[in-house]
Amino acid sequence: MTLPRTRPDLTADERAQLVGWLDLQRAIVHWKCEGLSEQDAHRPVLPTSPLMTMAGLVSHLRWTEHCWFEVLFLGRSAEPNPQFREPDDGDMMVDDVPLAQLLAEYERQCEISNEIVAAHSLDDVGRHPDFRSGAASLRFMLTHMVEETARHAGHADIVRELLDGQKGYY
Repeated sequence: MTLPRTRPDLTADERAQLVGWLDLQRAIVHWKCEGLSEQDAHRPVLPTSPLMTMAGLVSHLRWTEHCWFEVLFLGRSAEPNPQFREPDDGDMMVDDVPLAQLLAEYERQCEISNEIVAAHSLDDVGRHPDFRSGAASLRFMLTHMVEETARHAGHADIVRELLDGQKGYY
């Protein structure tokens, strides 16, 4: 599925700006995966970073959405999230998972995140008592997720160019 790659309106309110920029970066990640073969989606292109694959990036972003909005903000269990278990970077170890499945899971997680954001004030703070970041405001979490997703969208752009020469911002 091709997600729209549109910037938020120039005069939109703060919430629409934050969610709009985050949605744009999410869509760029999906776009960078379009047309990739399974082999390329799981192929590392950096010898010193064997987990830096398109599939690994998508999985990491999915679980990062889960971490910030469901675990840290809502206070839900961290148990299903591999980011909270050993080994480090376990969320990027997805050699046996098809890219289409990873993208669908990421898209669904983003929908859940957007539902959480829509139901709360930007001034509300997280509820997870076991993590310092759980005390952050939803505004902080959204801003962080724009940064996190944009950084990894940049990684995806580089990985894609190294895989097959495809490049471009949007």
